[in-house]
Amino acid sequence: MTQILPADRLATVSEYYFSRKGKEIAALKAQGHDIISLAIGSPDMPPSPETVATLQAEAAKFDAHGYQPTAGIPELRQAMADFYRRNYGVTLDPANEIQPLIGSKEGILHITLALVNPGDAVLVPDPGYPTYTSLSTLLGAKVVKYNLTADGGWQPDFDELERLVTPRTRIIWSNYTHMPTGAPARRETYERLVAFARRHGIVVVNDNPYSFILTRERLSILQVEGAKDCCVELNSMSKSHNMPGWRVGMLVCNATLHDWVLKVKSNIDSGTFRPLQLAAARALDNEPSWHEEANINVYARRRAIAERIMDTLGCRYDKRSVGMFLWGRIPDGYADAEQLTERVLHEADVFVTPGFIFGENGRRYIRISLCAKDERMEEALRRISSLTF
Repeated sequence: MTQILPADRLATVSEYYFSRKGKEIAALKAQGHDIISLAIGSPDMPPSPETVATLQAEAAKFDAHGYQPTAGIPELRQAMADFYRRNYGVTLDPANEIQPLIGSKEGILHITLALVNPGDAVLVPDPGYPTYTSLSTLLGAKVVKYNLTADGGWQPDFDELERLVTPRTRIIWSNYTHMPTGAPARRETYERLVAFARRHGIVVVNDNPYSFILTRERLSILQVEGAKDCCVELNSMSKSHNMPGWRVGMLVCNATLHDWVLKVKSNIDSGTFRPLQLAAARALDNEPSWHEEANINVYARRRAIAERIMDTLGCRYDKRSVGMFLWGRIPDGYADAEQLTERVLHEADVFVTPGFIFGENGRRYIRISLCAKDERMEEALRRISSLTF
């Protein structure tokens, strides 16, 4: 029989780190190890009770189960517009400037398909979310990394960006509150990104899912004058509303960019379950007190424990960082971060993330997720403290 071969593009990417590592963790658990995961940013708390009640009530209706419009139902688009107006002071037309998504990861694919031809270039932060690189590579784009460093506050070096941009550059990916480092969003950075994009005729895609976590200063790149001409912002309900498995995100931009993305999306999916959309709309109207407890108080307690873990490991970190993770530089005695994380996994049964998966500039860093119960984080601290470093 003639040999069956995969598409050439599969040779350009590897299996996602957490997918691959998850198999190893599952094997360790099968052997009786009680692994505490402080790796993935999957909120462990539920959505608001009103959100769950809405899903239950709507799903029980006889006529709730048909196909839905790819553009999203009007109730959800209006709720997303209201959410941006209340929290960011940004006015959006719910009819043609908001696109609900099956998670913002899906949006990365749709935006790239809509804007980037094979051989075009995209600017990707290093360190940064691996999906910016992997999806661009799968789609035949040229990935050009731009450096973020601790000395630069994990903000772009605009002199470097001017050297990297070419006539074939189509997108610059941005992400603040930054993942994995926790660097806060800065108005100045957003203003300079908008000016850079307008000057070169490219699109800034700002990924903004962490602006509620451990911070009360909520910034959007669309707050900058002229940003809507050249910017797309992704946002997600996974982190801010404790809904990672629900897969609800949003893309906000001008009407032209919206229509280009919708043209792609409408050929890929058939819309989201209507009761889920109505429940998401309800979640977007959560009381501020819910967010104060879920997004600030809970993570502040866990952040304090994570800092003690970093101290025990001898790692240096920025106390001013925010978001769902704590990013720390490993001691000089280790060859790289994975040497430390593998020791912690196999000697303490605690899984933390080595920074190399986020790019070359993460090789001497580890990331601790705050998405574990307080008592599990305390147990992780106890186990790590029993080791000799």
